[in-house]
Amino acid sequence: MTRGKLDLDPATVKQARALARKAGSPIVTMAKKHTTVAVERATLRLAGLEGADAEGTPWVNRLMDVVRADTGLEHGVALPVWDALLRGEADDLSTLAQKASAGSVTFRLPEGKDAERARRASRTQVGRGIKRIDARRVERDRLIKRFGDAPRKPWIYLIVATGDIHEDIPQAQQAAREGADIIAVIRSTGQSLLDYVPEGATREGFAGTYATQENFRLMRAALDESSKELGRYVRLTNYASGLCMPEIAALAGLERLDMMLNDSMYGILFRDINPVRTFVDQRFSRQVHARAGIIINTGEDNYLTTADAVDAAHTVTTSQLLNEYFAKEAGLEDWQLGLGHAFEIDPEVPDSFRLELAHAMLARDLFPNAPLKWMPPTRHMTGDVFRGYLLDGFFNLVGALTGQGILLVGMMTEAVVTPWLSDRDLALQNVRYVMNAAGNLHQDFRPEPDGFIANRARQVLGESIDLMGQILDHEHGLLDAIADGTFGLMKRPQDAGRGLDGVAAKSSAYYNPASELLEEK
Repeated sequence: MTRGKLDLDPATVKQARALARKAGSPIVTMAKKHTTVAVERATLRLAGLEGADAEGTPWVNRLMDVVRADTGLEHGVALPVWDALLRGEADDLSTLAQKASAGSVTFRLPEGKDAERARRASRTQVGRGIKRIDARRVERDRLIKRFGDAPRKPWIYLIVATGDIHEDIPQAQQAAREGADIIAVIRSTGQSLLDYVPEGATREGFAGTYATQENFRLMRAALDESSKELGRYVRLTNYASGLCMPEIAALAGLERLDMMLNDSMYGILFRDINPVRTFVDQRFSRQVHARAGIIINTGEDNYLTTADAVDAAHTVTTSQLLNEYFAKEAGLEDWQLGLGHAFEIDPEVPDSFRLELAHAMLARDLFPNAPLKWMPPTRHMTGDVFRGYLLDGFFNLVGALTGQGILLVGMMTEAVVTPWLSDRDLALQNVRYVMNAAGNLHQDFRPEPDGFIANRARQVLGESIDLMGQILDHEHGLLDAIADGTFGLMKRPQDAGRGLDGVAAKSSAYYNPASELLEEK
């Protein structure tokens, strides 16, 4: 590790990473020993099963429910499903799902040669889905080479959220014309709590647009048109979180999304999703993201909306280190780690700007090769648009001074209304002015070695190391720490929360061709 501008002690940084690995390792072991309904449904989606019944319930859910009722979740879906196909119950997955839903198929767990044949057949079919993800990754690289990439860093990240995909598209394209490098289509409120992925193009989302395969396809095609028009590849982001994290990750890979919000603890803390369910799902989803060449965005900024941004700064650093460990264990590389942090210190706090600089520089020096995702002020936006616009300018300046990789555009109307197009235009003007005026100022800026900023950064890192030591002192480590409210002041026990009934310990007969292929890298 290079010492960076803060001249952090390499031994201290090494200790922090070792503690994160020690705290995270039991979670990975647990994740490897369990499966969930979402992991199994994602496997069916990779095998090509699409569509929904007349009531809108996806066929992957219908098929999974019948298999689970007949054979249990603990063996996985692959062996019973492909055994049924090989026995001639149906010619393809879609027909099998329909017949199963009608009650005309009974599944069994095959053994011996029947099990081996089912393994081979499932691996072949799921492998086609993995190959399609590989092809979309190659396609992205080719288009970046053809159209050109964003002309500078940080990439400018702007949210579109009308609820109607057909309204989102023109707004996204206009935002790209105004300078946005990344378009994030925020999800409809509450989608993370749905244990299914809606089908088709949707127009009825609330404060966001449903994440569906067809919506992904439509927006990706529209931004490809914009990329051609503007001479630079415009990236697309959505959310791989909640109860369908693995499925949405698979759909993102199949439809060539470029970034996905994918945090290891967000669903636990802020959506009360069961911790075991979340950690199992996030590992599989990150393996898919690694294969697809997708950059993940983590959610540490959310901690500072419930906890004080000064007092809880070390919990952000701790979570970043844990997210890094979980991500790399799942196969993601440094360039795919959009680790999150935020400009959320109360502006009335003395030296608030210097504290923000210290925290942002600490993240930059700890993760020098990661495209950090820098989030704008939200908690202390009051409705005074002039004050808000100034705060966003200060936020943009910290981004320029500390070399952030992904800068989410702040809105002066944050917490007042869903931003208008005019609000977005003004916000993009703010970013453009600061970035153009600052230029490569980050190359010139270096804090005093023993000054306020450097000492604050070292203090936060030290507190993070202490916190990880406390986590390891718990009987069940990180799971107990989450239950105690360590992160974001949210207390989430491991034996409670949404989705717990969709988790099972793997049996000795468990098989999943998607996991096998992804583990092979």
